Amino acid sequence: MLTLYDYMDSGNGYKVRLVLAALDLPYKLIECDILKGETRTPEFLARNPNGRIPTLQLEDGSFLAESGAIIWYLADGTPLAPKDRKARAETLQWMFFEQYSHEPYVAVARFWKHYLPKLSPLQEMDLPNRMKGGYAALDIMEKHLATHRFFVDDRYGLADIVLYAYTHVAHEGEFDLSKYANINAWMARVAGQPKHVTISHKN
Repeated sequence: MLTLYDYMDSGNGYKVRLVLAALDLPYKLIECDILKGETRTPEFLARNPNGRIPTLQLEDGSFLAESGAIIWYLADGTPLAPKDRKARAETLQWMFFEQYSHEPYVAVARFWKHYLPKLSPLQEMDLPNRMKGGYAALDIMEKHLATHRFFVDDRYGLADIVLYAYTHVAHEGEFDLSKYANINAWMARVAGQPKHVTISHKN
């Protein structure tokens, strides 16, 4: 059986859990508290030298890290990963966008504002840039969704999963989503998918 090492509030981990649920794949969940350094122990570093969740142990005992790589491995050959060459490239395009232009702003602001009791002076100074970058990413998504029901091929897939994970909790970073009608309608469509699970759901 697959074994997922994860932290329940992590959007990156949530991406993997959304794919596992959508594909009805059984797995064992082992929770690791990143706030207590549980991914920095020698035991965990033997599984993933980068010391991060999610980390997936495959049936053969090997380990796979990085949420994008994990979900592509799980979804390859399924309807979540397009077969068409261009659609696959567009899916990767949105996945790279999420990691480079969305997650570093929306997810970081969420972590700082929602989980830290107090920001450091450096974080306080950097926060406006994080918010600006987050809104820029949301603006791009809003414009795309004005003419698309989903991000690629007008059907639910990996691009939607990666972007939904942190967008749906962006308010925890004090992002105002009320002005994003297209994003809100899209999030409702994602949440309405068969076998959808919430970020707090445990298998």
